[in-house]
Amino acid sequence: MSGAQPIHAELIAVLVAVTAATPRFLTLLDGSALPAGPLESGHRSLQAGLRSWVERHTGHALGHIEQLYTFADTDRSRAGRSISISYLGLTAETRAPLGGRVSWQDWYDYFPWEDRRTASDLIETRIAPGLARWATTADRAARAARCFALDDTPWNEDLTLARYELLYEAGLVPEAQRDGCPPHGDPVPGLHMTADHRRILATAISRLRAKIKYRPIVFELLPELFTLLDLQRCIEALAGHALHKANFRRLIESQSLLEETESFASGPGRPARLYRFRAAIRTERAEAGTRLPLARP
Repeated sequence: MSGAQPIHAELIAVLVAVTAATPRFLTLLDGSALPAGPLESGHRSLQAGLRSWVERHTGHALGHIEQLYTFADTDRSRAGRSISISYLGLTAETRAPLGGRVSWQDWYDYFPWEDRRTASDLIETRIAPGLARWATTADRAARAARCFALDDTPWNEDLTLARYELLYEAGLVPEAQRDGCPPHGDPVPGLHMTADHRRILATAISRLRAKIKYRPIVFELLPELFTLLDLQRCIEALAGHALHKANFRRLIESQSLLEETESFASGPGRPARLYRFRAAIRTERAEAGTRLPLARP
């Protein structure tokens, strides 16, 4: 049909690693973009196309990946209809072989309000005032309270995407002001990204935080042998809040996820025993009925 806008299809990857208790993701363009490339007719499958493009342009081989979401909003691009098929990958951080163009970034630099492992007044001093100016109806006020734990509402770590979209709607992130949304205050802290890549990253964080509650997928982010503290710190990094050490260990033991080894970690202080995930977990990667619990303090 004449006058129809062209449709562009691309594959986009959110590759996550946990390094030194920090959740990190692979980026291009000095941290402002996720690895993405066009869907080509020669790709035998979407996953094959993603692997080919990411490995060719970042030099990073992909391990476990799963489809995340398809983004196809009509206003995503001014150059025609843009459809992005995104994938979430879990991996170990390696030095990017292509220099400064490819880098690993801390996802809390982009979503600082999501890290509640230490005390912060960011929500109270920077976010809540802007939301109060935006929340001119009871429905908006309820959404703000639910997302950002206002008015004694409990915090829900799974709502990363809902929180970002609320800040966008309120004009409190640079992407919203770039797209012409009326601001209700100065942009809140947090690095911005090109197009809607920060929204895609928020989608991946929400998915991963929800999934670690019912699937032991964090073993993809750990070395073969690890201490119980390594495991706890990895989960805390992803969830963005601290866990009660004793409760966490009791819950882990009750799940029968791990097996002891005869090895111990080296370092100062009392040596810590090394563990690994049971063979069934390593083989099946998604064994039903096992999970890594987010035990609250």
